[in-house]
Amino acid sequence: MCVDPGGKGGCFSTIGAAVGAASAGDTIQVAPGTYFEDVIIAKSLSLIGANRANTIIDAKGLSNGVYIDGLDNPGLREVVVRGFTSRNAKFEGILVTNASAVTISDNRVINNNLALDVSNPAAPKCPGVPAFETNEDLDCGEGIHLSAVDHSIAANNFVANNSGGILLSDDTGKTHDNLITGNLVQKNPFDCGITPASHALYSGAPTSLSGVDNNTISENDSSDNGLGIPGAGAGVGLFISGPGLETSGNVVIDNRLTGNGLPGVAMHQHTPNPLQNLNDNLIVGNHIAGNAGDGDIPTEVPTGISLLGTAPVSGTVITLNEFARQSIDVAINNAGGTVDVHLNNLNGSGTGIENSGAGAVNATENWWGCAKGPRVAHLLLAQTSFQRRS
Repeated sequence: MCVDPGGKGGCFSTIGAAVGAASAGDTIQVAPGTYFEDVIIAKSLSLIGANRANTIIDAKGLSNGVYIDGLDNPGLREVVVRGFTSRNAKFEGILVTNASAVTISDNRVINNNLALDVSNPAAPKCPGVPAFETNEDLDCGEGIHLSAVDHSIAANNFVANNSGGILLSDDTGKTHDNLITGNLVQKNPFDCGITPASHALYSGAPTSLSGVDNNTISENDSSDNGLGIPGAGAGVGLFISGPGLETSGNVVIDNRLTGNGLPGVAMHQHTPNPLQNLNDNLIVGNHIAGNAGDGDIPTEVPTGISLLGTAPVSGTVITLNEFARQSIDVAINNAGGTVDVHLNNLNGSGTGIENSGAGAVNATENWWGCAKGPRVAHLLLAQTSFQRRS
């Protein structure tokens, strides 16, 4: 099955018409051209663009560029979208809800979230967000958004100039066991580059548990995001928006996180309620440099990794990361529990680890490379670390 802008050679002239006529398991080949559509996919199929540089879905004035809609089509799985530019949507460039085994790869997702109102730069807002979008004041859903999605892949996409980059949330159900890899995510001004965030379930959601769990974020470049207003976004942000939610068991590994408006990795649990879970996240092997501070810790100085736990957070491991151009490499303000910080290459130009909370930081066998070493407000379990003398 094929699509061509002029309908030549027996091809459909619009992507939507081809999708509507396709059977489950079909592959749709899309020729170069510009298609002014909001493409809705409700069945298993592969949608393949000729080349992301010249096969363009322009959704100006429309909701989304591509919407893989499992919310209204239960059991949706095995959808592939590859080789497109998706641009100018009011909300998401590519949105996926309630689906499994989806692959979003080799796309260019740019200049979406155009419904965002930035007339007041201090308080941007998104009017008219669909009912299932929750807790998204600073964006209209981001460039790529996965909600209630599992065992899926977003790989090798270029995601830029949306209000935020790639969002994994649980607005419509649990999002788990996904791989976000090899993406270049940059210059998304009003939110993080990549965000695993637990949100409140929308009012019509199924009764399944919330959660953004066991996802892997690897080998991405997330840079220069969250600079539209102060403190708008991190390179990777792991967040919880209220009681009863969880963002846990995720792995952030081998990413390049530079120049963002919050730390390279920011982890926030704002509500002092024990019925929430920001536990057991692993931050390993990342290059983290030149990111801004985190006023929620609070520290406004350039910071590499931050963790705020107003209720105790446990099981966090920060290891084998490399820091540069940060005044504080790791800043922890945790109400309880222990954070393990081991085997990191701290940058040597400021404070390696600052603990301003009641919880413990177990920091062993780091290369401090800095004269100050760790700064502690309450408790540091250990500092048997390699420290350069100067």
